[in-house]
Amino acid sequence: MILIKNIEVYAPQYKGKKDVFISGGKISLIEENINFKNEKVKIIDGRGKKLTPGFIDQHVHITGGGGEGSFKTRAPEITLSKLTKGGITTVVGLLGTDGTTRSIENLVSKAKALKEEGITVFAHTGSYEYPTVTMTGSIKRDITFIDEIIGVKLALSDHRAPNVSNIELQRVASDARVAGMLSGKAGIVVLHMGDGKRGLQPVNEILEETEIPMKTIRPTHVNRREELLLEAFDYAKRGGKIDLTCGIKEDLTPGNCIKRALKDHVPSENITISSDGYGSWSKYDDAGNLIKMGVSSVSNLHDEFKVMVSKLNFSIEEALTYITSNVAKGLEIYPRKGCLSEGSDGDLLLLDENLDIDAVIANGKVMIENKEVLVYGSYEHI
Repeated sequence: MILIKNIEVYAPQYKGKKDVFISGGKISLIEENINFKNEKVKIIDGRGKKLTPGFIDQHVHITGGGGEGSFKTRAPEITLSKLTKGGITTVVGLLGTDGTTRSIENLVSKAKALKEEGITVFAHTGSYEYPTVTMTGSIKRDITFIDEIIGVKLALSDHRAPNVSNIELQRVASDARVAGMLSGKAGIVVLHMGDGKRGLQPVNEILEETEIPMKTIRPTHVNRREELLLEAFDYAKRGGKIDLTCGIKEDLTPGNCIKRALKDHVPSENITISSDGYGSWSKYDDAGNLIKMGVSSVSNLHDEFKVMVSKLNFSIEEALTYITSNVAKGLEIYPRKGCLSEGSDGDLLLLDENLDIDAVIANGKVMIENKEVLVYGSYEHI
C-alpha cells in the first residue's frame, strides 16, 4: 500500500493538489487529505512534484528490431528498466521487417516475461509480411485466444512491405475486426507506413468499398514525410486514428506535427505518439543499398513530452493526452489505463520541477524512487 501526499495531480486533466492512496495494485482514493497510521503503508512526500498517469508506448520492438543489414544488425531484446526509466508502465510489443528469424512465439514469451517483472504488456501478431505470421495459424485465433495479443501488424507503401492487394488488406482488417469483437479487445491493424508514393490510398479505397470501421486501421509513422502527414490529417479528420513516431527530426517531430494538426482542425483525440523503441531506423541510397542504420530509444517518448511543454508551449495536461489517455482509449483499455481515477490501475509517474522522472509506480509497485531503479529485469546485471 502506498500513500502519496501533497502532490499536484494531472489525471491527465489538472486536479490540483491531492493525496493519492494505492492498494491492491489499484488507485483506491484520490482526496484532499488522506491519513493512515499503519506501518504497512508506504508514505511518499509529493511536495514540489507532479503526479501523472504512467506512459503507454504502443509501438515497441520488445524482442528487438533490425536485421536489415544481416544477422549482426539484429537489435537485442529490451529490458525492464529501459522501459521504466522512460516512464513506460504499459507497452505494446510487435515485430517489424523480420518475421523470419523472429517469431510471434518469441514475442508473446517476451511479453509474458515483462508482465512477470511488473509492467503491463500487450502485443500484436504479424509483422511486415503477408501472408501474416501468426502463432496459431490465424489472425482471428491469435487475437481471440492469446491474452496478450490485441491486434495485427502489417506494412504498406514501403520497399520492405509485401505489396498486398486491396483484397488482402481488406481480409486482414476484417479478421482483426471480428476477432476483436469476439474477444472484447481492440482488434486493430497497426499499419507501418513507409515512404512509398501510394501512401494511404489503399486504405482509403478499402474503407470506401467496405463496411470496415475506420478505427480498425491505425497508420503509424505518418510523420515520416510531408505528403503522408497531410494524408494522415485528412484521415484523422474523417474519424481515423493516426500515430506519430518520436525521433524524427526537424519540422516533422510529433510536437510540431500536432501544432499543425490543431491549426488544421484535426481532432486531437485522434492523434497518438509512440517511440518505435528498439526498432531499427535505416537509410538507403537511390539504388536501394543500406548505407546507415541505428536503433530507436524508448526514452524518446518522455523526451518528446518535455519538448512539447518546455519549447512548444503545450500545457502539461495537453501534452500528456497523446501518450496516456488518447492511447488507452484507442487500445480500448481506458479507464483501466491512461488516467488517474479511483479504480484505475496503479500506474503513476512522479515528475520533478523539470519534468524529469523522479519515481515510477507500475501496478501499485514502486519500480523507481528518487531517480534510482529499484526493480531490474531478471538478467540485467549479468
